[in-house]
Amino acid sequence: MGPARLWPTPRLLLVVVAVASAACATARNYLDPLGPSYQGHHAAPGGWSSDPTPSDAPLRVVTFNIEHGRKIDRALEVLRGSEPLRNADVLALQEMDAAGVETIARELGLNYVYVPSGVHPKSGRDFGCALLSPWPLEQPRKVRLPHAARMTRLRRVAVGTTLRRGGQRVRVYSLHLPSPPAISGGARREQIRTVLADAEASPDPVILAGDFNSHGIGNEVVRAGYSWPTRDVGTTSKWLGIGFSFDHVFGKGLASAPGLSAGVVKDNRGASDHRPVWAVLVAAR
Repeated sequence: MGPARLWPTPRLLLVVVAVASAACATARNYLDPLGPSYQGHHAAPGGWSSDPTPSDAPLRVVTFNIEHGRKIDRALEVLRGSEPLRNADVLALQEMDAAGVETIARELGLNYVYVPSGVHPKSGRDFGCALLSPWPLEQPRKVRLPHAARMTRLRRVAVGTTLRRGGQRVRVYSLHLPSPPAISGGARREQIRTVLADAEASPDPVILAGDFNSHGIGNEVVRAGYSWPTRDVGTTSKWLGIGFSFDHVFGKGLASAPGLSAGVVKDNRGASDHRPVWAVLVAAR
C-alpha cells in the first residue's frame, strides 16, 4: 500500500465540490452555547479496575469517525475485536447521533458526553462528536467553531470534558473539522485555534482527538505545544479509492509511551469510510 495522501489534488476538489453542490439542502444548527448535550453513565465505579490506578499509568486513546453513525453494530465489532482498541481510557467518536452513542456506551460499559452540531441534511439526524470513557467525565464543554460549511451551512462544535482517573485529571476533546471543499485552509486554522484557546485555560494535561480533515493542520497543534503520536500512522480514511491521513491524536503535557505507541486498525469491518486510530500516552517528563 502506498503512502497516505496528505491533501486532495485540485482536480479531486473540483469533483467533490460538483457532487456536493448537487445536494443543496442545508443543516439546522444548534447554536445555543448550552446545548443540546447528552450524558450517560454505564461504567463500573472503578473504571476498568476496582483498584486505584496510578496517575502515571499510560492512557490509551482511540478516535473513530463512524460515517453518519450508520453501522453501529460493525463499529462495535471493531472496537471489541481489535486488541489496540480494547480497554481505551478515551474513545472519541465523530459523525454520531445520541442513539448511536448510547448504544456503544451501553454495550462497552462506558460513560459518555455527546454534543451534536446540528441536524445534517444528508442523514436528517443529529450529527456531532462524543467522548466515552470507563472513568468519570466531568465539566462537559460545548466549543462552537467559527465558519459554516459552504454547501450544507453546518456549524461544527467540538465536545470537551475532564476525565478523572484516580487522582489524575485530563481535559479531553473530540472534534471533527469540515472537509477541504467545505471551508478554506485559513478557516480550518481558525477553527483549530478556537479549540486550542479553550484548552489553554486547562491546568491539566490535554488530549485532542478526532477527524481533522487535514494532515497539515497538525503542525498548528504542534506549535501550540502538543505532541503528535499519530503523525506517521498512514492512511486513516479513503474516498474514491484515495487514502488520506486525517484522523489523529495530540497530547499536551503528555508524550508517546515507550515502544509501539500509535497505529491505525486497517480492517474496520465495513463500519465506515474511516479507520479507527489509537495512541498510548504517558505524562511528559
